[in-house]
Amino acid sequence: MSARPVALVTGAARGIGAAIAGQLARRGFDIVALDRADETAAEALRADLAAAGTDHRFVQADLAAVEAHTATAAKAHAAFGRIDCLVNNAGIAPPVRGDPLALAVEQFDRVLGVNLRGTVFFTQAIVNAMLATPATTPRSVITVTSVSAEAASLDRLDYCVSKAGLSMFVKTLALRLAESGVAVFEVRPGIVRTDMTRAAAGTYERRIAEGLIPARRWGEPGDVARVVAALAGGDFGYATGSIVNVDGGMGVPRL
Repeated sequence: MSARPVALVTGAARGIGAAIAGQLARRGFDIVALDRADETAAEALRADLAAAGTDHRFVQADLAAVEAHTATAAKAHAAFGRIDCLVNNAGIAPPVRGDPLALAVEQFDRVLGVNLRGTVFFTQAIVNAMLATPATTPRSVITVTSVSAEAASLDRLDYCVSKAGLSMFVKTLALRLAESGVAVFEVRPGIVRTDMTRAAAGTYERRIAEGLIPARRWGEPGDVARVVAALAGGDFGYATGSIVNVDGGMGVPRL
């Protein structure tokens, strides 16, 4: 068993997930990086983790494959003999944006299969393994959702439903794990510069200039990563079920 705390980050190969894994490594965590891409897609992440002086393992898995979760969780737990922090970051964007009255069943199922169904049942498998190991350090489950958990987007019904569902999952999980001392948090990014937002970058640039985001800038993966690392560090020991907005003020109601 590792003497250091261990964090498992899903969707860790790039973007927000890679930034979170790197930040947790610099906070003293060993890292299990999980992604559906193979290990060759995570070269930059591996270099960042090596530079941080942390030990790390890579696990390839697709969250949509719920039937494989037990085996995947066992492999992840066996990497260091413990998991102290689970960061649910993996998610996919709608393959096609459009009228909610024309949304295809197959697309709805695919988006929710990863973002909601896959995340819920993977968390179940990891938390059961976590609770079977005595706690020697603060433990947490941190789920990265989106401002879309609350703000509706007319052309992204499937994505918004998946994130709203995750938000309720966080509340319920927080109640279940409070007595066990596992802190549960929801982190809601706004518009963050990643591969997922690249296709709509022009639209976001215009809307940011028009005042959509009070901070008047894009979010960066590091903005989210620093919040996750602070929550994982155990400094908020009496907080659980909390939502932390990382959106430059985008979610603040305005007149």
